[in-house]
Amino acid sequence: MSSDNIKGLILALSSSIFIGSSFIVKKKGLKKAGASGVRAGFGGYSYLYEPLWWVGMITMVVGEIANFAAYAFAPAILVTPLGALSIIISAALAHIILRERLHIFGILGCILCVVGSTTIVLHAPAEREIESVIEVWNLATEPAFLLYAALVITAVFILIFHYIPQYGQTHIMVYIGVCSLVGSLSVMSVKAIGIALKLTLSGMNQLIYPQTWAFTLIVIVCVLTQMNYLNMALDTFNTAVVSPIYYVMFTSLTILASVIMFKPFIIHLIVELKYT
Repeated sequence: MSSDNIKGLILALSSSIFIGSSFIVKKKGLKKAGASGVRAGFGGYSYLYEPLWWVGMITMVVGEIANFAAYAFAPAILVTPLGALSIIISAALAHIILRERLHIFGILGCILCVVGSTTIVLHAPAEREIESVIEVWNLATEPAFLLYAALVITAVFILIFHYIPQYGQTHIMVYIGVCSLVGSLSVMSVKAIGIALKLTLSGMNQLIYPQTWAFTLIVIVCVLTQMNYLNMALDTFNTAVVSPIYYVMFTSLTILASVIMFKPFIIHLIVELKYT
């Protein structure tokens, strides 16, 4: 494993600790806000006036900053699966603090998440060297990724305007589906911004390119959307259920988006064939 991958690994692990804890703090803030106002699950925003929710939000932001930095050093297919640690933390804390009982299948699910993530990390393929944010933009505007992005956006609009009003309060996959689909696009944009900042700090200024700011705008829109619907999911359903389902869907879609955009498996195959 390269030194950059090790840095990305450490940042991703620390990110998981902060993010896993933030789920619990935000959940307590949502419950407290819901007792005196309209709950987030019913479209309310009273949690914005709840200090405890903001503590959880700040904790999540710290975790996301570490996660953001991790993407600058390591491939998305390596960083994203390490979120399994946040599942263990949030599930354990939900059991202890929120009194949300973790059943045997929940424990088994957590174990499988860790095993699957470890397998992916140990066999993470090589990532192509990126020398400019323009190169990332060219990858993002290839027909295959544009088709994926169009399908994601279409699915998100269908979920938001058709399924959430009817099934949002009874089917957890509706909220989680929106968060995960939008999240797969945000990760690709975060990866692009991370590369841009890394190159800028090394002396190659990428902030002069409009593509860098386009990726930034995409991240802002995606993160706000994710935050809104994740709050709805946490307010409506059990944290020990929301966290692992969100992790699995988000990770699977991120790996798919990463394969389409960066094509790491193809590069890995070429490298293996070259040296065999």
